Amino acid sequence: MSNSSDLLRPATRPFEEMPDQPASEATAGRGSVALPGLPLDDGSVLAPVTIAYETWGRLNAARDNAVLVCHALTGDAHARDEQKPDDPRAGWWNPLIGPGRVFDTARFFVICSNILGSCYGSTGPTSPHPKDGQPYRLRFPLVSVGDMVRAQRALVDALGIKRLAAVAGGSLGGLQALEWAIAFPEMLERSIVIAASPRLSAQGLAIDTIARQAIMCDPAWQNGDYPPGAGPTAGLGIARMLGILTYTSAPGLEARFGRHIATRDSNWPMFGPRLDIETYFQHQGEKLVRRFDANSYLYLSSAMDRYDAAEGPGRGSDAAAFARIQAAVLTVGIDTDWLYPAPQMRALADDINAAGGRARYVELHSLEGHDAFLKEWDQMDKLLRPFLAEPA
Repeated sequence: MSNSSDLLRPATRPFEEMPDQPASEATAGRGSVALPGLPLDDGSVLAPVTIAYETWGRLNAARDNAVLVCHALTGDAHARDEQKPDDPRAGWWNPLIGPGRVFDTARFFVICSNILGSCYGSTGPTSPHPKDGQPYRLRFPLVSVGDMVRAQRALVDALGIKRLAAVAGGSLGGLQALEWAIAFPEMLERSIVIAASPRLSAQGLAIDTIARQAIMCDPAWQNGDYPPGAGPTAGLGIARMLGILTYTSAPGLEARFGRHIATRDSNWPMFGPRLDIETYFQHQGEKLVRRFDANSYLYLSSAMDRYDAAEGPGRGSDAAAFARIQAAVLTVGIDTDWLYPAPQMRALADDINAAGGRARYVELHSLEGHDAFLKEWDQMDKLLRPFLAEPA
């Protein structure tokens, strides 16, 4: 019987070192790594496992300049778009990755993987089950943030990287950045945790519960057994609307929409005159339905809800978990974020320092709420650049 290290050993090494050229001239790489199996937090083993990823820049000879960026709930590995480097819609962190940018590809080898359980290339509910070739659907295990991070660790190993210069992410990506610092303290120099705290509040849990119920109560969900490309479009659309609400702020919504009459059409049922804010939220729901899988949404939102930094081997409390951290940590709060409020981010830095670590808190000011880390590019640059410029 194979042990855990055997299971995590990639079956292939798809990564090939880029030709000898200046990092600023290196083209983006895209690939996947295949694992024979991945031990999960629930005690089971998921096998086989595919992790899809993209890279930018060039890995140096010492293999110590790699940065892992982690995406949020419905994101993917495409954090940077080489063809449209200045378009924030083409790559979710486009303005921050590239030559001379915060994650400078003349200095760093930047990696972004699609997380376990998603529907953009990595193994998840839409992937074929090895027993019958049909999608896993609800046969997929209830994966955790810890499982996602161990899959990323296996990817990093496959790329021949022994230590990361940094791990960074916001929201669910921020939970991954925090978990990396706790679970693999010897493997990273810096952790950037944005809009993510050791656990989600009861209010956040309640909203996510409603979102998942919207999906599961849609008759088209069929207990998760809907045909590929179909499914609970109404339920997933409503779940997305609830999600968008948590990513915004009351002042921001008031400033942008107020009580203005709708300026766009909508296919959703109408009851009374449409307002601009109604059709905006409906539009956001329709956009997600066209690109994301409902079962993946259930699994990933559940993993986000269940994350607790104090749980896991060698932990038992926040203090014990934070005492494990060796990396320098930057926590970034957003003053209008009510999903992971700024005071929680400040407290996280304080608690890491109290446990003997090296953490610093900075705050982003915006009307955009939780989503500001995907919109406030100038502020993100000013907050992150000095931290990454410091000596290791």
